[in-house]
Amino acid sequence: MNLAELIILAVGLSMDAFAVAVCKGLSFRKITAKHLLTVGLYFGIFQAGMPLIGYTLGVQFADAISSIDHWIAFGLLAIIGVHMIKEAVEEGEECCCEENDTSLSFKNMVVLAVATSIDALAVGITFAFLKVSIIPAVSFIGLVTFTLSVIGVLIGNLFGAKFKSKAEVAGGIILVCLGVKILLQHLGILA
Repeated sequence: MNLAELIILAVGLSMDAFAVAVCKGLSFRKITAKHLLTVGLYFGIFQAGMPLIGYTLGVQFADAISSIDHWIAFGLLAIIGVHMIKEAVEEGEECCCEENDTSLSFKNMVVLAVATSIDALAVGITFAFLKVSIIPAVSFIGLVTFTLSVIGVLIGNLFGAKFKSKAEVAGGIILVCLGVKILLQHLGILA
């Protein structure tokens, strides 16, 4: 996986976190550095940690299924991407959190961070099949997610929820396209 693909993947994965961060931004009357850092760190750390866990699990059985790993990578990315698109279309412009929910409590943030990063676990499994250098990859994913989450809080506070579903659709499309690219490369259709 080259740098451009990693950037695209990181942005795609972080769209759920971005969408939730927009909703968090809606719920804050006045944003402080604590709001930005808390949301960014929770989402960034979990978005980096989940692929690392997935990679660790995937390495355990990557050699046993190397002949079909490209199909698994394609399937996982396609399923995650289609699910993101479906959720965005079904939710419409509804916000993911209550308007008065300004809680940055550990419990609240962990639930949101896990919910927005569960798809990254499956991506971590595909990293094992693709033999990706995991530490730089998950560090980059975490950094991109942190940055986009901070931006999401600011956008939510300034503009409202109109970007939420568009971000989720874009993220889903990116993941599906990456899955198709991996499949076509392993089938020899793309160089």
